Amino acid sequence: MMDTKVGSIDVDAVREQFPALHQLVNNHPLAYLDNAATTQRPESVLQAMDNFYRRDNANVHRGVHTLSQRATDEFEHARATVARFVGARHDHEIIFTKGCTEALNLVAFSWGRSNLGPGDVVLVSNLEHHANFVPWQVVTQATGARMVPIPIHDDCSLDLTAYRSLLEGGDVRMVAVKHVCNATGTVNPVAEMSRLAHEHGALVTVDGAQALAHQRVNVESFGADFYSMAAHKVYGPMGMGALYGREELLEAMPPYQTGGGMIRSVSYERTTYAGLPDKFEPGTPYVSGAIGFAAALAWVERVGIDAIAQHERSLTEAATLALQTVPGLRLVGTAAGKAGILSFVMNQVHPHDVGTILDTQGVAVRSGHHCCQPLMARLGVNATTRASLAVYSTEEDLERLRVGLLEVVRVFGGPNGLD
Repeated sequence: MMDTKVGSIDVDAVREQFPALHQLVNNHPLAYLDNAATTQRPESVLQAMDNFYRRDNANVHRGVHTLSQRATDEFEHARATVARFVGARHDHEIIFTKGCTEALNLVAFSWGRSNLGPGDVVLVSNLEHHANFVPWQVVTQATGARMVPIPIHDDCSLDLTAYRSLLEGGDVRMVAVKHVCNATGTVNPVAEMSRLAHEHGALVTVDGAQALAHQRVNVESFGADFYSMAAHKVYGPMGMGALYGREELLEAMPPYQTGGGMIRSVSYERTTYAGLPDKFEPGTPYVSGAIGFAAALAWVERVGIDAIAQHERSLTEAATLALQTVPGLRLVGTAAGKAGILSFVMNQVHPHDVGTILDTQGVAVRSGHHCCQPLMARLGVNATTRASLAVYSTEEDLERLRVGLLEVVRVFGGPNGLD
């Protein structure tokens, strides 16, 4: 029998809190290994959101009745929870958004359109998700600035020597980089990158979607000017996220969207905007989403982020060894210290076929370019199959993955196949 107590985590006890994990898929127990796309939700998150709708459902900030006041208190408590979790100095440095993508777009279109011009440079790494790539492409094209790639090594680690050279070339105003690569698991040295960028007068915006659930995050110690988050990748609800931004930067930026709730006064002649964070939160917010986000972070704190990191690190090492025994399989992204994301290709087998066969075995993985087409082009592949881990992942899940891949070998093997 496998020992499911890893470090200080009792994985069986953790898994009991996730209803979605306890089901059959194609007559097999579910082995859920698609956590980089979205994590499952524990009962405490589901209950927190349900309680809001059953008891406190009301709009926030403007109502004087009891339900509105309770909803407002819960909403702002959620903001304080996010601020504390990422080490922000002030609660109002947290802007609630509908996801990491909107947070990244907010920075690009609000800060970028106001501060970039001809001759300016935005550095974007080869590892970026389209959400931290396309907005800067659009904004630099509109402002006359240039978007320049930060190259990577073959193991998918960032080329820091090239990065320093690009900064020393001058004219860099912004560095856009992800904390953890969703396609390869590469963990970028964001603190060192921020320090170097600031020495050359540039700001740094970090896509933190893949980091928050897996390692300790402190925006102050990282030196990040902006840090974007997605609740659904840290055991919270879909459609919810947040942007951390340094107070002085957010105060100087114009609104990204306009509407109710983000104004001080409106007349036909002019509109004056509210202060932080309201200036960037027009309309009715996703209140239950914020409450669910806070409940998810509180759940992670109870389990312990360091224990989670240790558990996932052990599984990543075991999974790396196990996958290397599968004939015809090649890992993509082998940078030292990588997170629990294992991307791979199998000779002459399309990743969608790999994913389909695994699904028949009840193993859920992701197949495709993972919204990282520039990275795929750099690596010379069209797509990969990706297995990604979470706190509830087990050695049994990994064994199910390995056995499923051997079935892929059996189906596609032969003189012209995987052999």
